[in-house]
Amino acid sequence: MTALLLDAGIVVLALGLLAAIGRVLTGPTAADRGLAVDYGFVVVVALVALFALRLGSTAMLDLVVVATLVGFLTTVAVARLIWADS
Repeated sequence: MTALLLDAGIVVLALGLLAAIGRVLTGPTAADRGLAVDYGFVVVVALVALFALRLGSTAMLDLVVVATLVGFLTTVAVARLIWADS
């Protein structure tokens, strides 16, 4: 049952990633594209976390923590670039 829920979560996140890719390709402004890239990164990190739970790997959870910290710094940098551009 748990494996089925994890698999369903992976499918839902994969669909969300497709939506983010669509927004990156069609976003009318740089802010839209920056937000979509940030959302896509969050989805990828969540996918890695679900795969770690599915496989029972604790080493991958360390990767999730590091990626979350890097993602936060990247979000701040992109927000600063968009702010300076406008």
